[in-house]
Amino acid sequence: MPEGHTLRRLARQFGDVFAGGRLAVSSPQGRFSGGAALLDGHTLLAAEAHGKHLFLHFDNSLVLHVHLGLYGAWSFGGDRTFTGSSSIGAPRRIGEQESSADGDDDADAPYAGPPAPVGAVRVRLAGRHGWADLRGATTCETITAAEADAVLDRLGPDPLRNRRGDAGRFAANLQSRKTPVAALLMDQKIIAGVGNVYRAEVLFRLRLDPWLPGSAVTDTAARKLWRDVVALMNDGVTDGRIITTPPKYWTGNGKVGNPKAGNGTAASAIKTDNFPAREDAHFVYKRNGLPCRVCGNTVLMAELVARKLYWCPYCQQS
Repeated sequence: MPEGHTLRRLARQFGDVFAGGRLAVSSPQGRFSGGAALLDGHTLLAAEAHGKHLFLHFDNSLVLHVHLGLYGAWSFGGDRTFTGSSSIGAPRRIGEQESSADGDDDADAPYAGPPAPVGAVRVRLAGRHGWADLRGATTCETITAAEADAVLDRLGPDPLRNRRGDAGRFAANLQSRKTPVAALLMDQKIIAGVGNVYRAEVLFRLRLDPWLPGSAVTDTAARKLWRDVVALMNDGVTDGRIITTPPKYWTGNGKVGNPKAGNGTAASAIKTDNFPAREDAHFVYKRNGLPCRVCGNTVLMAELVARKLYWCPYCQQS
């Protein structure tokens, strides 16, 4: 499931490419025809993300609310003025690294509009210079601003917003429960935007036992956990992928990472520093059965809250 950094990049892309423009909104698949009709012809004012939720605010006080879930993804395209990533979303398609949109090959050719929809396109947004198609999302709905606020009220603090008091709020949320800390990090009411990769990696980086009850996490440890999530997720926004290991753990001390780096917009400006090979980017995630990068003991895997948890039983002892 796309994690918080991916949704932040999506919000930036929508803001860069579509904000201030009047959009044609449709549902080629037909399942969202009613919601699309309420937005069609209106101007996108702003795009924001909170955790794994995307909110597109229109000038008629309505909001397009999208949660990608496990299989959702946005694809984009447009003319030569359209800049950004061509696809952002479900890991089954592109992982944590988007591909860039290069626009029409003929700079002088008139823009003919978006291509015919391919597959089950839930909603299409089309502007003067580009288009965006959504497929496979868990949630796609047109709601009021008050309903959007109600969704936000149900969510925990977002590390990418990192507002005053959020660290304390997160610590209090964590310590109020006896559930294992690894499960709490996946609870969007505790902290918004953390998914399976970030939860495994931050727990390892701080050497926290994933089975430790939230109530047993000290205030100091909880705040340190918050700060590490904030730092890693902000790196994810910049990099366009999740990297949690320093270069000393990379094969050959690093490889060139993204040959299709973004072309300069805030949404798609991917760092051009050396990136690790994908298998070197994490300490424990999807490394079950392999030696721990730090101690050499075997990384384990178990099911927790219907997702695979990865950890090192030696490095992460209570």
